[in-house]
Amino acid sequence: MTPLPESTSATELVARLRPGMTVYVPGMSGESLAFYAALQANPEAAADVRFAGVHFPGINRSDYLSLHPRARQRGYFMTGGLRRGIQEGRAELLPLDHPGIYRDLSDSLDVDVVIAQVSPPDAAGRCSLGPCHDFLPAVWNKARQRWVQINPRVPRVRASVSLDVADFDAVFEQDHELLSYQIAGTDGASQQHAALIASLVRDGDTLEFGIGKLPNAILAALSGHRGLRIYSGLVTDAVATLIDAGAIAEGAAVDAGVALGDAAFYARIGADDHFFFRPVSETHDLRRIGAIDNFCAINSGVEVDLFGQVNADSIKGKLLAGVGGLPAFVSGARLSRGGRSIVALPAATDDGKHSRIVPTLGSGCTVALPRHEADYIVTEHGIAALRGLNLQQRAEALIAIAAPAFREDLARAWHEIAARI
Repeated sequence: MTPLPESTSATELVARLRPGMTVYVPGMSGESLAFYAALQANPEAAADVRFAGVHFPGINRSDYLSLHPRARQRGYFMTGGLRRGIQEGRAELLPLDHPGIYRDLSDSLDVDVVIAQVSPPDAAGRCSLGPCHDFLPAVWNKARQRWVQINPRVPRVRASVSLDVADFDAVFEQDHELLSYQIAGTDGASQQHAALIASLVRDGDTLEFGIGKLPNAILAALSGHRGLRIYSGLVTDAVATLIDAGAIAEGAAVDAGVALGDAAFYARIGADDHFFFRPVSETHDLRRIGAIDNFCAINSGVEVDLFGQVNADSIKGKLLAGVGGLPAFVSGARLSRGGRSIVALPAATDDGKHSRIVPTLGSGCTVALPRHEADYIVTEHGIAALRGLNLQQRAEALIAIAAPAFREDLARAWHEIAARI
């Protein structure tokens, strides 16, 4: 085993930053909160430094642009801090899906320093990336300097990627909490909605799903299924509950890029042979997804129009996040023998004032899924199975699952649209 470089501190490494550097800082549960804390303690070190990474609103709470008025950032999902930075001319947002982000990081971004948070090395000198394998492998080999936090709280997981201590340029060993994420409990409405979605899942299917209250409710509704497998961008502790219920197949049946949860869940993924982790170049590879029979992609949307187009990340022109892995998994499901794509959304906004089944997507909205990708759309009022339907049938199926208060207006709007087609 190659010996580790002499251990330093996060404080010392932050002091080594220089104006003009591009520093890759991982997002999701791979973010080094210790390195960010050291930056907060020495904000002058962030002056004229560009931070790059894949950070998610509501999950990653660190605001690198707030460290210094001359800090800069390159991002891929809209966050509150990034929105302000764009307005100030200090930030850039690239509107890419997960495979596009990985290619941008690996092929286009010049990286001076990459920060990685890893487990202690094993006897062969290999360190695990623990709960987050998504994007760091895209920049690891190209970065001029590789700075590593060895954190005993990072679990050693089964994965297609691990890091060799021989490649570390600097190391700081620090016991620090991992980023945690908890999802609010489900309610009656989400459980009813989830039951409809679960009815489309068959025993033995391979599932992909997102994050939030409804995905958690869906997983809970699948506890009576058997032989399920998971191939997803991320997993939460709801998956552990599904394993304990006997719904997941034996062996390495849970493939993911990221795990999100609490300390107990992170310990679980290191001890449970069900879990296997991969980078985005594998989890979101259309060829891999399409080769999986009976692949069932379950995702959410903000709005669906009567053509079947899906807006997944904007409201009245305001960008909320990004499309993420949605297009890759939906396209992969179309290639899969027996595959299905399910887009789930409430029929109306929380206040009941606006339908989320709309005549056409507004001019300020972004389209995450075009009409030719439409398959199953599910609200709490029913299931619209759109595959094979003509335009009229498709509109009628979507109107039928809209909130009852809006169905008459939607029917009138479709009559006018159809007259212009």
